[in-house]
Amino acid sequence: MTTARIKNAWQFFREALAGDTELNYTEGSIARVTVLLAIPMILEMAMESIFAVVDIFFVAGLGTEAVATVGLTEAVITLLYAVAIGLSMGATAMVARRIGEKDREAASLAAGQALWVGLFVSLVVGLTGILFAPDILRLMGAEAAVIDIGVNYTRIMFGGSFSIVFLFLVNAIFRGAGDANLAMRALILANGINIALDPCLIYGWGPFPELGVTGAAVATNTGRSIGILYGLYYLCGGGGRIRLQLQDMALKLGLAWALVRISLGGVAQYLVATASWVFLVQIVADFGSAAVAGYTISVRIILFLILPVWGLGNASATLVGQNLGAGMPERAETTVWFIARYGSVYMALTATALWLFARDIALWFTTEPETVAYAVQSMRILSYGFVFWGFGIAVTQAFNGAGDTMTPTWINVFCFWVVQVPMAYVLALMLGFGPAGVFWAVFVSDMLIGIVGVLLFRRGTWKQRLV
Repeated sequence: MTTARIKNAWQFFREALAGDTELNYTEGSIARVTVLLAIPMILEMAMESIFAVVDIFFVAGLGTEAVATVGLTEAVITLLYAVAIGLSMGATAMVARRIGEKDREAASLAAGQALWVGLFVSLVVGLTGILFAPDILRLMGAEAAVIDIGVNYTRIMFGGSFSIVFLFLVNAIFRGAGDANLAMRALILANGINIALDPCLIYGWGPFPELGVTGAAVATNTGRSIGILYGLYYLCGGGGRIRLQLQDMALKLGLAWALVRISLGGVAQYLVATASWVFLVQIVADFGSAAVAGYTISVRIILFLILPVWGLGNASATLVGQNLGAGMPERAETTVWFIARYGSVYMALTATALWLFARDIALWFTTEPETVAYAVQSMRILSYGFVFWGFGIAVTQAFNGAGDTMTPTWINVFCFWVVQVPMAYVLALMLGFGPAGVFWAVFVSDMLIGIVGVLLFRRGTWKQRLV
């Protein structure tokens, strides 16, 4: 690559990070607007995943029980992620459609209603987690030592649920508006604080108290909360395509219900997926804490490695919403196929690298032989479904951006509950495959999501969906 090309690429990268509030994503080169939107979204997703990877990295030094605590708590709290992500789908779809229609006032009003809904959800989930933390761990099959070590971690993670919900919602509003760079900056700030506080609070560095695994929860919630304040500063103070005024925060029950109605499909979509994950972790837990820890490490690594495809998927949702709002459904479809092709190529390369270097990567997180063995086995088996997963992410996010959140929900019901969970149970517990049976069941469901998603997307019914 010549010096001039390197310089142009760097300038393009800086342009994507800086953002342009006047850029119209429904005009010009599809490749250009997709990459401009996807770059900050990829980095945003990287920042979101780093939360989990950093916590596991530092907590791993405390032993298998501490890692199992994080894994079991996260398995349940992913139900909250499902709600937060579902609500964010509705917010992104509504805001993107209004921006495509060039109605920024309506977009701001939709954003205000999203925050009201998020407040209600946070209160319900937070109180439940604070009151029933030991029961949650017990329900997940945690051993007595894990409950003793992890109850405070679980209580704080659920008690701080507002930091999860609002960070997702504020960033979803930015993404729908096309201000992905602001969402990225909020998560960079939140992550920086979490990375700095994690070792200090877990191990008691310097003047900080030694809180053990509880310190990871305190650090994570502190970082997320500061990221929310940063996002709200720009959302309310200006600097992007949307500026919330006082009148936008007035509760409009009709509009709030419209948002909830659209989001219900998204919530159900991820609840179906994450509830199946809870069942899978319970099956793996039957084989001991080392199996849970290995599976947890594997999943965290994989979710981090595939972030570019999730970023492209988020760009797909925004671009579909804005193009449909502008009355250009064919451009929306062309954009999705562009994203799907490039995403699948990346996934193929990632799967190859992960299979080859699985053991070396696992050793970064733990040196316990049994845990490493389970992590390696999980990463290699799951990598076989990556290419299918790449197509599945692109098309399901396109459905969500169009406001058709129910089609991906039914895809998930079939792939996870009709196929994945029964297959995992039979392979792992009845046929004696052990945790490997769970891993093979996940591979099969990932493959089916890609195939079924593409077939349904080609029908084109999503183009008529109203938001």
